[in-house]
Amino acid sequence: MPPTTPYAGKFSTCGPYTRNYGHGITASYGEMCYHDNSLVSASLEALIQHLVPTVDYYPDIRFREVAPKLVQLLTEWTETFPYDFRDERMMRCLKDMTHHVARGDEYSWRAMQQMTQRLIKRLSALGQYEEAVAALNNVANERPASLKTKQAPGQRNDVLSVCDDPFIMAQQLTHIELDRLSFIGPEEFIQTFAMKDPIENQKGFFRKRKTSNLEAYVNWFNRLSYMVATEICMPVKKKHRARIIEFFIDVAQECFNIGNFNSLMAIITGMNMSPVSRLKKTWSKVNTDKFEILEHQMDPSSNFSNYRTALRGATQRSETAHSSQEKIVIPFFSLLIKDIYFLNEGCASRLPNGHINFEKLWELAKQVSEFLVWRQVVCPFDRDRRILQYLVTTPVFSEDELHLASYESEGPENNMEKDSRRSLRCGLKQ
Repeated sequence: MPPTTPYAGKFSTCGPYTRNYGHGITASYGEMCYHDNSLVSASLEALIQHLVPTVDYYPDIRFREVAPKLVQLLTEWTETFPYDFRDERMMRCLKDMTHHVARGDEYSWRAMQQMTQRLIKRLSALGQYEEAVAALNNVANERPASLKTKQAPGQRNDVLSVCDDPFIMAQQLTHIELDRLSFIGPEEFIQTFAMKDPIENQKGFFRKRKTSNLEAYVNWFNRLSYMVATEICMPVKKKHRARIIEFFIDVAQECFNIGNFNSLMAIITGMNMSPVSRLKKTWSKVNTDKFEILEHQMDPSSNFSNYRTALRGATQRSETAHSSQEKIVIPFFSLLIKDIYFLNEGCASRLPNGHINFEKLWELAKQVSEFLVWRQVVCPFDRDRRILQYLVTTPVFSEDELHLASYESEGPENNMEKDSRRSLRCGLKQ
């Protein structure tokens, strides 16, 4: 609601100003503008003046009335942006606030204690998760066996020896996706793209912080793509390579059915890498009809219009879900990041009059809030620890190793490929 008389008096230099538009009413109170009773822009100074008590203005209310509102504000803050409180100064401020509340309202003090306990539990889980991811990465970074001699079937575990059921594999991929999504804080989106405004104090509480969980999730996408390519390029026999391709096509289809678009796109990306796509003799043994349909669904043309339609359908299914499985929506994460980036870069944070652009902030909040709903889904599928361990730790080839494995599977077709294989052999021996 627009400010009533006590607030409006704080902006008496300009006074209220109202205009009728075709689609609602816009009202200005000094340097604060409303449209249909919603704040759409304001100067930072006006916001501070509006929200912070001064010598001339202070709410005529008792602390017992303020305390529950304060607790509600801090509860929403700690639950929505818990990573802000990894900063020791922020935790000190929270503890100081708890002491102040304790002196005025026992009920609110107890609520603050419970809130703090939940926050500490969340931050402890975050620390354990980050340590686990670092440990898994160390295992996964161990180099695979030498490519000097191709290994015969049975000498090396491959994905089919661990799981040959596409539906179960898609379920385990969904476990990994939801686990890693759940630890991405909404503030990481802000830290990735924001902090460019000159008014921001880089030495203050909100100086740029880590975005490690967001980056770890992007790295998972890359790992899955390279794992798919590695699994396809490694087998000695063409028949076995074709079987693995068909398996991953079926896994991708199951991911689409579940609503796991991130794993789906990672699999498609891995299968479209040049070391895989050049295996023409292998692909000739594969029925590619299903794969072509999946590629069409994730086609980047028209700004991924087909995917966006499928995402809307999955979102609508999630909103009316009758089961936990129907609630699953895992977006193609790189595109989500791209959308948020262009929304942030394409719209000014400040209007020409210097006001903060609330319309842009609402749009950003809408996208991040939708993501927060998706990340809260608990995966309903049974965990298979053996499959999960394989997916996150099995070594994968680098780009050069993939190319050499591809040439070992199907020899060079021209002089350029022969030169490339010779160069890769020399380089990888060193």
